[in-house]
Amino acid sequence: MEVETIAVIGAGTMGRGIAYAAAFGGYNTVLEDVSGHVLEQAVRWIQKAFDEGVTRGKVESGVRDRALSLLKTAGNVETAIRDAELIIEAVPEELEMKLELFTIFDKFAKAGAIFASNTSSLSITDFTDVTVSRDRCVGMHFFNPVPKMKLIELVRTPHTSDATVAICEEVAHRMGKEVVLVNEAPGFITTRINALIGNEAFNMLEAGIASPEDIDKALKLGLNHPMGPFELVDLVGLDVRLNILEYLHSTLGEKYRPNALLKKYVQEGRLGRKAGRGVYKYLSQKDSDKKA
Repeated sequence: MEVETIAVIGAGTMGRGIAYAAAFGGYNTVLEDVSGHVLEQAVRWIQKAFDEGVTRGKVESGVRDRALSLLKTAGNVETAIRDAELIIEAVPEELEMKLELFTIFDKFAKAGAIFASNTSSLSITDFTDVTVSRDRCVGMHFFNPVPKMKLIELVRTPHTSDATVAICEEVAHRMGKEVVLVNEAPGFITTRINALIGNEAFNMLEAGIASPEDIDKALKLGLNHPMGPFELVDLVGLDVRLNILEYLHSTLGEKYRPNALLKKYVQEGRLGRKAGRGVYKYLSQKDSDKKA
């Protein structure tokens, strides 16, 4: 099967980035969200991301124009997936929501369509076993910000067929991404390791070992990380990180127990950049300058 149309379900931070990558790869792209306002914001973000790519010399103007011409939106799932050979779910990490979506995919998608999830931590079989198309279910874990991050973790379940993996690898390469193949397990590769690093950073902060700025600086300059753990958690969202740690703690054991200070920050509404304050305080959501 050749993929010509990709449907992306959910137009939040990850969904809009995945839609950007799909259109960039030359695919007819349908971005769906139940909120018209979120869809409008997503389309503006995608247009801006392409314009910035052209300005930086990373994207040719002709590629941008063609990609934007391939982008469409939809206000409901059934319409969005109707003509898609590949459906990528990018909704929040809520098991019940994903179960409902994959049930809809199984009922309304065209014959032979592949169902992919962008989950960063949940086991794929937890919500794909409800389908009769288990051989065409797979994880495609993208990274934020999608236009700049090159990796996709391609997660195969015990039921995922070799043909499904091969098709998704081809799609990823057309999007300009590199692929690592992961056998299904909670947290895959990157989420498990990153959760441990981030949690330990909070343990050190709570113990007064060093300031957030110095912990971030140490990992960037000493370990060559592009972002410090606190800069990263503020970008991802402290609530998102806490949910991941709670899931990994329940499935993988004690070493993933969430730090108490992280929990306290989330309870106080310190959720990161999106809230104006996380580990650091931000002047605005658009302002990258941080204040302690």
